[in-house]
Amino acid sequence: MSTAPTAPATPTPTPTPTSTPTRQDTGGQHTRRFGLPIATALVMGNIIGGGIFLLPASVAPFGTISLVAFGVLTLGALALALVFGRLARRHPTTGGPYVYARAAFGDFAGFLAAWSYWITAWVSNAALAVAAVGYLDVLLPLHGSTTATIAAALLIQWLPALANLAGTRYVGAVQLVATVLKFVPLLLVAVGGFFFFDSANLGPFRAGDESALGAVSASAAILLFSYLGVESAAVSAGEVRDPRRNVGRATVLGTLAAAALYLLTMVSVFGTVPHDDLVGSSAPFADAVDLMFGGGWGGTAVACMALVSMLGALNGWTLLSAQTPYAAARDGLFPKVFTVKRRGVPTVGVLVTVVLASLLTVYNYTAGPSGVFEILVLVTTFTATVPYLLSAAAQIYFLLSGQADRVSRSRLVRDTLLALAAFGFSLWLVAGSGYAAVYQGVLFLFAGVLVYAWMAARRRATATGGDAAEAVNPAPEA
Repeated sequence: MSTAPTAPATPTPTPTPTSTPTRQDTGGQHTRRFGLPIATALVMGNIIGGGIFLLPASVAPFGTISLVAFGVLTLGALALALVFGRLARRHPTTGGPYVYARAAFGDFAGFLAAWSYWITAWVSNAALAVAAVGYLDVLLPLHGSTTATIAAALLIQWLPALANLAGTRYVGAVQLVATVLKFVPLLLVAVGGFFFFDSANLGPFRAGDESALGAVSASAAILLFSYLGVESAAVSAGEVRDPRRNVGRATVLGTLAAAALYLLTMVSVFGTVPHDDLVGSSAPFADAVDLMFGGGWGGTAVACMALVSMLGALNGWTLLSAQTPYAAARDGLFPKVFTVKRRGVPTVGVLVTVVLASLLTVYNYTAGPSGVFEILVLVTTFTATVPYLLSAAAQIYFLLSGQADRVSRSRLVRDTLLALAAFGFSLWLVAGSGYAAVYQGVLFLFAGVLVYAWMAARRRATATGGDAAEAVNPAPEA
């Protein structure tokens, strides 16, 4: 690891690398550091959840100009991925955006990154479980029983949690298998669709009344969040083998693979399903499969693919939701209990996250249409971008502060442009989340300030108590 950076105000201690064994991290046969394939699968699996199965229909009303917006967003996501790779080379430890923000701007910025990322993770897990039940209902009708629906949603959440509690060895295995099972059928649809491609199905380039710029911006607002998860390898850097090298490679490879699959599937569905039908479709992949191969089994096939996709995403996000609090707790910014680690996994973080997500899921099904679940999910679209902004700003800080041990001078211009592009992409994510999400998300962030005040006060009291004890019982002179 590089030498500790100089904090803006007071010196910030260098975070302890997670690879250093601790009393809680017992290791053993269930602990295994991720290699490049599994780290790449983690990025790919977390970027591509269940949204891909609705994406073509969501942007169809804007016309094929939405593909232009997708291309712009892909460039922004790749810039962010490259920035995470650069940052991981300097800080190859668990925590990702939290570590970078804290190193550059101090404890408070680091806490905000950890807090906002943690909120995003457990609320998103609840959302994924609820969405997965919708697809499960196609295979096993559950809509007639609220109890059965809740039980299914909780089972979908707890199975990935149990895989995490079993250790990183099983997390990696589940992630790799889920990614393969998810990508094979998606790629089959994407490539197979070109054999049934008809340009007449594409519809107009710009279907609405907006200007070209307005159509790109409007479709981008829907597509923006399809890239959330590019930070996955960076957040788990402490569990990645040779993180200085593999985190950056996994991040870029995973993002490129996800982008290629997004583009192939969107173009394939656009050219297979007539535009007017696609605009009103609630299951565009099912419609495409039915048109390609005939029969009515498309819905079942898509439901199976979606379930595998979401279980893989839940497996990865459950790990990430525990890693950031673990890193923050290790530095005294989250309760110490989050540092408990077994078999390479922060077990308390996993348990707290899955319990909170389970409670939110139960509330969603019992509160009725007046519940706040949809609002909370909308808030996560804002909270997810806060760590991105802070990470890009941290890279800019390192580059412009002239820290020789952190800046590759031969690549200074290129790295600066990448960091600025990543920062702009993150701002676009914030803008795309909407006024309501930004307003409510800021309230969530400010609620975390109270937690920070409590933890800072405890750290101060502990430090003061230690100083007092030393004053009463000074160390004997040599």
